[in-house]
Amino acid sequence: MSEQEISFEEAMKQLEEIVEKLEEGEVPLEKAINYYQEGMKLSKLCGDKLSNVEEQMVKIVNEQGDSVPFSIQEDE
Repeated sequence: MSEQEISFEEAMKQLEEIVEKLEEGEVPLEKAINYYQEGMKLSKLCGDKLSNVEEQMVKIVNEQGDSVPFSIQEDE
């Protein structure tokens, strides 16, 4: 499955699994680096998908003639 075919939910699930493994602290350094790299890819993929959804929502709102700006608020 390519990165573009993976759903946002599946990417988040995989990212959560990686974080759990890294938080356990019993991962060899080389494996931890691989997990970190994969986690960064998944994080970017999720961010890109969220940006795409936000752009689509703005387009829909603009097509409906609403002048209320739309933005996704991220939890900190």
